[in-house]
Amino acid sequence: MGRAFEYRKARKLKRWGNMARTFTKLGKEISIAVKAGGPDPDANPRLRVLMQNAKAANMPKENVERAIKKATSKEEGDYKEVLFEGYGPYGIAIVVETATDNNNRTVANIRSYFNKFGGSLGTSGSLSFLFDHKSVFHIKPKDGISLEDLELELIDFGVDELDADEEEIVIYGEFESFNAIQKYLEDNGYEITSAEFERIPNDTKELTEEQRAQIEKLIERIEEDEDVQNVFHNMKEIDDEE
Repeated sequence: MGRAFEYRKARKLKRWGNMARTFTKLGKEISIAVKAGGPDPDANPRLRVLMQNAKAANMPKENVERAIKKATSKEEGDYKEVLFEGYGPYGIAIVVETATDNNNRTVANIRSYFNKFGGSLGTSGSLSFLFDHKSVFHIKPKDGISLEDLELELIDFGVDELDADEEEIVIYGEFESFNAIQKYLEDNGYEITSAEFERIPNDTKELTEEQRAQIEKLIERIEEDEDVQNVFHNMKEIDDEE
């Protein structure tokens, strides 16, 4: 199994840990997708796949409908996606994805978290070389199609890694190939259970238990911010060592 799969496995249980936060995050992503491509999922591929993500996270249907309705309201403000990059203690690289309607507030908050926990906020693009930005799709297997056959089909669409995970197949592809991969899967009758973007570290740093605890406090504090969508880092996960 590849590096991307091992990294995702270590994060898997953490991501959906706080249901209320997950629903807020998905609501913002749905709002951004509706603003960009309209409220009709048949005509908006990004919205279509986000609705699948919401279903996978057990987000109530009325929450999804409310998010779509709010996004089409003239009174609803626009969320702007802003990326923050910085270093925590011990040289751990941290990338923070946010969706905010008040950039000044978000910048001030994120900077204060880094400073409080002994880190520092960097400049935009300063850590991009440390992470691979990937499209990640979760699909249900199809009878008569092997993992190897599917991989051969998808290579031309920007996919570079596939893994079977329990009763699903996990597909990793280039960030820019998201739409092409989604179209192929839909056109060929695959059920997409969820799809997302991941920033997978090229290399990870091993820390002591005490050092790890300090980094985790910083990450937890960042994740508690209502403007934060995702946090990625290059600290070696415990599961990586097993």
